Amino acid sequence: MESNLETSGAARLGGRGTFALLAAHCAGMVDMVALPVWVGTLIGSYHLDPQEAGGLVTLFLAAAVASSVVFAPRLNRLPARASVSAGFGVAMLAFLSMAAVGDSYAAMAGLHAVAGFAVGCSLSFTHGTIGRSRNPHRLFAAAGLALGCFAIAFLGVTPGLVALHGGPILFRVFAGVMAVAAAVCAMAFPALKAPHLEMSTAEPSFSPTVWSGMLGVACMAVTQAMVFSFVERIGVDRGFGLAAVTSVLIATGLVNLLPAPLAGFLELHVPARRVVLGGPLAQATLALVITQSSTLAPYAAAGAVFVAVMIFTHTFAFGVLARLDVTGRAVAATPAMLMTGAAVGPILGGTLVKFLGYGSLGIAAVLMAIAAMLCFSRLERRAVPAGASA
Repeated sequence: MESNLETSGAARLGGRGTFALLAAHCAGMVDMVALPVWVGTLIGSYHLDPQEAGGLVTLFLAAAVASSVVFAPRLNRLPARASVSAGFGVAMLAFLSMAAVGDSYAAMAGLHAVAGFAVGCSLSFTHGTIGRSRNPHRLFAAAGLALGCFAIAFLGVTPGLVALHGGPILFRVFAGVMAVAAAVCAMAFPALKAPHLEMSTAEPSFSPTVWSGMLGVACMAVTQAMVFSFVERIGVDRGFGLAAVTSVLIATGLVNLLPAPLAGFLELHVPARRVVLGGPLAQATLALVITQSSTLAPYAAAGAVFVAVMIFTHTFAFGVLARLDVTGRAVAATPAMLMTGAAVGPILGGTLVKFLGYGSLGIAAVLMAIAAMLCFSRLERRAVPAGASA
């Protein structure tokens, strides 16, 4: 079954299909790039407190999780191209509406939920299709590189636009990203043949190992969203200056170009189990530096590489999960993995900051790292090399 799946999948991707997958990945993962600007804009331009701002982003991410739970099991039953394009189209309309509703918190909350559900649908089909390609690890690494390029442009331009034109421009930028993704996917999104299953045979359930790997990714996503959401605010509130903080965000985008191709290059040379066990530890260490620093240099150095750790680690985790479940459903649930954590992160981070200050984020990151390492420790050693055959 696997050989037939890989052959048909690889034959159908081609250059146009691969480009559509990369574009869809960038649009669907916009929260990973935009979190500090998103939360910072809601606080600075819409005058929300950290908990309220984190709550809106959490609504977006929680809706994306719900959407992934709905659509990931249906990966091989629904038309992928139509589903992806429609999802990004609905998200575009929701973001345009956010730019027009003004300061109505209730309207913003509802539109965040609609946009999140739509993006979650598109991203589930995108990651499921990547997972069923010939080499999921390397294709996901290429998607990570594309996201890094996108991050440079987004983080280099958007903060200045918001400062010049106000908060609504952020949501117009989001709408533009979704519109481009919808158009590209409508024209070129690949349609892989579903793996052959007898009509009377249900798709197999996930093993405990798969569930543990998925939960480990979710734990890292909590730390990622919880800390990265407040990177901009930490720098500004500690007096580092908007120009310096913007430079850190741009540096983050530049550094993010490196981990995905590096993970692709090291696919067959580094045991994936070692990577996924070390990733949470590195992430927690950087979180402590970011949240405890009172001077610019350590804050900037840690902030610039913080996201890169997640990208590198998750590329290996994605490859392992894709090989443990050849139907593609486990990696189709990537939005649920990432955004369950990311949905918890902003509201948890906002609550901690509101009552305990920025330093509490670092302590919470250490606790989440311990949980992630316990989950990843259950990955079977025999399945460790991401390039190994399923």
